[in-house]
Amino acid sequence: MRYLNVALPLLLLACASAASAADAVRERAPTDEVVYFVLPDRFENGDPKNDRGGIKGEDRLKHGFDPTSKAFFHGGDLRGLTSRLDYIQTLGATAVWLTPVFKNKPVQGGPGQESAGYHGYWITDFTGVDPHLGDEAQMQAFVQAAHARGMKVYLDIIANHTADVIAYRECTTDKCPYRSRAEYPYSRRGGLQGQPINEGFDGRNFDKLTSPDFAYTPYLPAGEERSKVPQWLNDPLLYHNRGNTTFEGESSEMGDFVGLDDLMTENPRVVQGMIDIYGGWIDRYRIDGFRIDTARHVNPEFWQAWVPAMLQRAVANGIPHFHIFGEVSTSNIDTALLARYTRDAKLPAVLDFAFASAVRATVAGDAGTDKLARLFADDSLYEGGASTALQLPTFISNHDAGRFAYYVRAARPQASDDEVLKRVLLAHGMLLTLRGVPVVYYGDEQGFVGAGGDQDARQDMMTSRTQSYLADRRIGVGTQPKNFDLGHPIARAIAKLSALRRAHAALRSGRQVVRNYSDSPGLFAVSRVDAATGREIVIAFNTSLQPLSTAMEVDTGSRRFSALYGHCESEVAAPGSYRVVLAPLDFVVCAAGDGT
Repeated sequence: MRYLNVALPLLLLACASAASAADAVRERAPTDEVVYFVLPDRFENGDPKNDRGGIKGEDRLKHGFDPTSKAFFHGGDLRGLTSRLDYIQTLGATAVWLTPVFKNKPVQGGPGQESAGYHGYWITDFTGVDPHLGDEAQMQAFVQAAHARGMKVYLDIIANHTADVIAYRECTTDKCPYRSRAEYPYSRRGGLQGQPINEGFDGRNFDKLTSPDFAYTPYLPAGEERSKVPQWLNDPLLYHNRGNTTFEGESSEMGDFVGLDDLMTENPRVVQGMIDIYGGWIDRYRIDGFRIDTARHVNPEFWQAWVPAMLQRAVANGIPHFHIFGEVSTSNIDTALLARYTRDAKLPAVLDFAFASAVRATVAGDAGTDKLARLFADDSLYEGGASTALQLPTFISNHDAGRFAYYVRAARPQASDDEVLKRVLLAHGMLLTLRGVPVVYYGDEQGFVGAGGDQDARQDMMTSRTQSYLADRRIGVGTQPKNFDLGHPIARAIAKLSALRRAHAALRSGRQVVRNYSDSPGLFAVSRVDAATGREIVIAFNTSLQPLSTAMEVDTGSRRFSALYGHCESEVAAPGSYRVVLAPLDFVVCAAGDGT
C-alpha cells in the first residue's frame, strides 16, 4: 500500500504534465513549428502482424507486402512511428506530417507494372486507417503520444481523386486519352455527333446531370461496386470520366491523375462529402493540420468552400491554429503560380516549391544567389503578402522529387563526399533559418541520397531488405552506417538549428530583410527582425568554394553581435555596417546585442 501511495502522485503528475503539453500545442502558431515529414510504411515496423494488411496468403499482388521491392509495402506502421517519437523530437521537430493513413487499394497497375499503395495516395476508404498501418486505436495512440510531447500532427489528405476503380468500356488499359468538354460536351453521348443526354445541364445545376457517359462509358468492375467508403464515392456521376490528364489546360482539373478516378469537385455533393469526411477526422483525432495533395488539380471554388469549413470545425474542437497547406507542384522558381492558389483558391498556405527550386539552383547548382533574392522579393504576390509567406512550409527534399543530396551529386558528380555534405548542411541552414515553416524530410538527417525521385527517395529508416536502398552511398557516415543516429552530423546540425528557432522568435516569425546577394555563387545575407523587440539576427551564407570577408548593411542600432551558429565578429565596423567572414560553403547566425 505504501508503494501505491508513492506511485499515485507520480502518475497524476505525469498525466497533468501530458495534459499541459497537449494544451500548449494549441497555443502555437504555424510559424512556430519545425515539421518532420514521414512515410509511416518506411519508418519503423512496430507490429509485424499487420504487414499484409489482414489479407491472407503469400500473393503480393493481393496484400501488397514485399520488403525487397521499392514499389511495395515494407511493414512500417503507426505503432512503430509512435515508438520513435522521442527520436523525432530530439531532432528538434515540433510537428509530424504523415503521408495519407487512409485505407488504400493494396495494389494497382497492369501486368508487369504493379505497385502497392504503401504511400497512401490510392484511397478507397476515406474514413478508416489502412490495416497495413494499424487501426483507429493505434492512430489515436499516436496522436495522443505526440500531443503529450507537445508535438503537432499534420495529415496528408486528398480531395482530387480516389484509387483507380472506375473503368471505361472504350479503353482496354488505363491509358485513356483526355477527351475535352468541347469535343465531348456533357450534352452528347460519344462526342459532338452523339445522342443527346443530360438535357438542361448547364454545368451548375447538377440535378440535371443524369448520365456519366458524355466522354467515356464508365463502369465499376465486378466485385468493386461498393469498394469505396463512404458509399457516395461509388457513384460514377460524381467523377469527371474524361480520361487521363495531360497536366495542361482544363485537363489539369478534370483529367484522371495517372488513371486515378478524378472526382467532380465542382459538384456540391462532392464538396459536402469531403467536408464531412475530413471534418470527421478533426472531430475524432483532434489533429492540427492538413497537407492537401494535388491541390492545384482541384477547381478553386472547391477550396473556397472547403477551407473555411475545416477551420470552423477545428475551432469547434479547440484548435485555433489549424494549419492548412496545399501542394501546388512545380519544378521552377514560380512564385506567381503558388501565389495564385492563395488568391484564387483562398488556400491559407502552399508548400513552397519555389524555395526548394531556388535552394537547389544556388546550393546544389551554380546559380547566383540573386535567385534567392528574387524568390523573397516575390513574397508580396501571396494573398496577405509577407505574413502569408511566413506560413509557407519550405523544404529541400521530398518523396516525389527526391532528396537534396541526390541533386548535389547529380549536378556535381566529381564532388567529394565532404563537399556534398557541406552543401547539404548549407541547404539545411537555409531551410531552418530563412522565412517559412521548415519541413525536414525523414532520412535526410541520416545522409540518405537515393537515385532520384518517387520510389528512389523513399528509403527505409528501419532495417531494409531492398537492394537499391542498401546500395545507397550515404553521406556523413562511416563504413557501417546506422539509422536513427542522433550523432550523425546532419542530425546534429538540424537539432542545433531547431533549438535556435525555438529560442529566437525572430527566426520563427521575424520580418526578413534581404541584405546581400550576387549574380554568381557567393554571399547571400538576410536579417530577421523580432517584431516585439526589434532585435536583429544576421544570417549569412557562402554558396561558393572561395572564402568570403565582406561588409553588409545592418540596422544602425545593432552595435554588437554574438554567435548563435558559426563564428561571428563581435563589433560592427561602423554604425549600419557589419563584416561577415565565411569559409567556403559555410554559414553563420549572429544575434545583435543592445548596442552597449
